[in-house]
Amino acid sequence: MQQLVQNLRSGKVEQISVPTPACAAGEVLVATQASLISAGTEKMLMEFAGKSLLGKAQERPDLVRKVRAKIARDGLLDTLRGVFARLDEPMPLGYSAAGQVVAVGANLTQEFKVGQQVAIAGAGLANHAEFNAVPRNLVVPLPANVPPEQGAYATLGAIALQGVRQANVTLGDRVLVVGLGLVGQLATQLAAAAGARVAAVDPNPARVQLARQCAKAIGAQVWAMGPAALADGASHFTHDRGFDAILLCASSDTPDLITQAADLARDRATVVLVGKVGTAFPYAAFMKKELQIRLSRSYGPGRYDPAYEQLGLTYPIGYVPHTERDHLAEVLHLLAQGKLNVDLLTTHQFPLAKAEEAYALIASNQPSLGVMLLYPAQPKPEQPAATTTTEASFTNASIAPLKPAMLVGAQGTLGLSLIGSGGFARSVLLPALAKLPQLQFRHIISKTGLSAAHAAKQVGGIAGTALSSALNDPQTHAVIIATRHASHANQVCSALMAGKHVWVEKPLALEVADLQRIAQLCAAASHKAATAPVLAVGFNRRFSPAIVPLAKRLHAMSGAKQILIRVNAGRLEPSWQHTPEGGGRLLGEACHFTDLAIHLAGSPVAAVRCVAGQGQDVFQITLEHANGSLSTVVYASEGDPTAPKELVEVMCGGASGRMEHYRRTTWCQQGRMRTLYRQPLLRGQNKGHAAALAAWVGACKGDANTGLPSTESFLHSSRVILAAAESLRWNGRAIDPESLR
Repeated sequence: MQQLVQNLRSGKVEQISVPTPACAAGEVLVATQASLISAGTEKMLMEFAGKSLLGKAQERPDLVRKVRAKIARDGLLDTLRGVFARLDEPMPLGYSAAGQVVAVGANLTQEFKVGQQVAIAGAGLANHAEFNAVPRNLVVPLPANVPPEQGAYATLGAIALQGVRQANVTLGDRVLVVGLGLVGQLATQLAAAAGARVAAVDPNPARVQLARQCAKAIGAQVWAMGPAALADGASHFTHDRGFDAILLCASSDTPDLITQAADLARDRATVVLVGKVGTAFPYAAFMKKELQIRLSRSYGPGRYDPAYEQLGLTYPIGYVPHTERDHLAEVLHLLAQGKLNVDLLTTHQFPLAKAEEAYALIASNQPSLGVMLLYPAQPKPEQPAATTTTEASFTNASIAPLKPAMLVGAQGTLGLSLIGSGGFARSVLLPALAKLPQLQFRHIISKTGLSAAHAAKQVGGIAGTALSSALNDPQTHAVIIATRHASHANQVCSALMAGKHVWVEKPLALEVADLQRIAQLCAAASHKAATAPVLAVGFNRRFSPAIVPLAKRLHAMSGAKQILIRVNAGRLEPSWQHTPEGGGRLLGEACHFTDLAIHLAGSPVAAVRCVAGQGQDVFQITLEHANGSLSTVVYASEGDPTAPKELVEVMCGGASGRMEHYRRTTWCQQGRMRTLYRQPLLRGQNKGHAAALAAWVGACKGDANTGLPSTESFLHSSRVILAAAESLRWNGRAIDPESLR
């Protein structure tokens, strides 16, 4: 399919060919018929992307602070590598569209039907693309008399409606809308539809006239004028009382608009920031009138909440009566009733094939407002819509028989497919794999297809969205699974059953039952040792050159060890990792450190205790090893994020060792301190990713001396972290991980 993306380095808009996105459970796949270019937002993105690195830094000082913190923690080269990798990623464009449902994911078949007309919303979801897979709460059916060209306005209308709701507009209120771009025009009509007496102001005479025409079309009266007329007529319009509510829908970096709002508002009025305006406000003016400043959260309640937008959860109606999905539906209802007019707002229409001309128009100074992209009638999706990287399933009855694993292909080449091509896979795994000899990339699979196409462009292979295309490929001997955590277990089982060697990024499983099924598969495969697939989990830290000499010293000493691993993880912004897809940071990240403790102790774990502290992601794990060693993992999120993230201290037999954030490792014994490892100058941290992958690839080719841990070792480490989660549920009760077999 064709999709519009933007190059973050140059700002150039391109139309590229990418695989059709997969339709997962809780989603619908929509063949796009019309999508609206949000001229203000997308022009701002184009201008930002076209700036130099210095210009981008000046525009986004918040990102500069994050980069500085990362440099202090991880080093200059690692940080620059990550920044440039991010700039090289194509950014999907668009967030407001409408089209026809062509596939319905599980759990939604009672609500949506193939052939149904819908409006869709969401950045990165409702893209300027021929097909879009969108979760339930961002999809709303179109009324029969609302065509796609009107339905594509639903998202912009929801933004405007949220601003009107934040202003608490009621019958007879005097409302001022400042800025008559698309959102301002829609807010003007919506406030009028709510029974308010609306004034609207913009310095562009054409937009002022358009606001009058739109008001006339819906049977409303709106006083639309330029700034000069506002200064003279506001007193007369409000009968000297001032405006009850002011919606700032313009875009301005200066505080002039918010200062003017203080002058025009009545006592105890509400000023709503819908657009991006300067927020330095005159304290005295706002204080004397006791004005309220409110921010409008994009489409409304639910926006930026992964549980709502991605997982389809909703809120109690008594507390949140109007969510972003309700706003989308209400805008469509008003369109159907003729109380909202968007036809007059569309100034240009372009077929998708000429989309670059549309963006050239927006970048120019030519007059434009609503710029609509129209799509040709779409054939059936290129791939089965219900096949997705997250829906591969298995049951106990399907565990056997297993296909025999093929070690290598012709001339010793290992055919490799990547399942999941997110930022970590592209920036860490693929560069390490690309350096290994006799390795050929076969398939790059991702849910949306865009990241797969970008990764395939880097390393080769066929981009796609169907897991089956890799598992059914006889020239794919091994797969790397780097998808979201909740899908790991199903995908591992499917790959093992297909006779593929498997590398799966941590965690191996989020549930005990899933881990037990994987163990059953591995046990069944072990009876055919010559063709048994090699399973490895991405526990890379034991392969780091900062850890290897420390472990070697410890393993050479007899007696019990004491091990402390302190992780200054920092707070995590709301993300999928805190949803059921991620399983939380205990299962999703702390497993790295419990595995490292097991490796350093040189002994399996007999008992696990885990307790949580106050704050987000604050917990402590204690491991009692079979050889008498004791390990403690302190995972903290409340520390200074610029401080070193990881610290390892070990003690045994009168000796002590210390590893500081993969930069320096020391060993102290008999009063003498030795440096076992020091990070080379200017090089980034080496956490062992490349060495771990090389060991796995060697094992896949039949080399028994790569140093890769045994399958049972990976299974035991996975049981340990699940036992920690179980202990946490029981307030720190000791859990034997082997009881989870």
